[in-house]
Amino acid sequence: MSIFDFAAGTSPAASDSALCSRKACRAGASWQLLWNNPKIHTPERRKTWLACEDHRGWLEDYLQTRGLWKETLPLEPGSTDSPLEQDN
Repeated sequence: MSIFDFAAGTSPAASDSALCSRKACRAGASWQLLWNNPKIHTPERRKTWLACEDHRGWLEDYLQTRGLWKETLPLEPGSTDSPLEQDN
């Protein structure tokens, strides 16, 4: 937990769960949006954004418009993976 978590009002319990990747959204994620940028990533590489129900469509549209979206999968219950952890 960082000083920025305190400023944003994020509790330690909330930071332990998977959160939506949409800017300023603190809702729990229930979807994984898999994508890659073919200009810089190999075809098999998948990066992950997490989405809540409210932002799934917005994030999918953002990626699809740019030709980056590959697929959307449900986030497995109990998973706390963040987009940064899955960038490898």
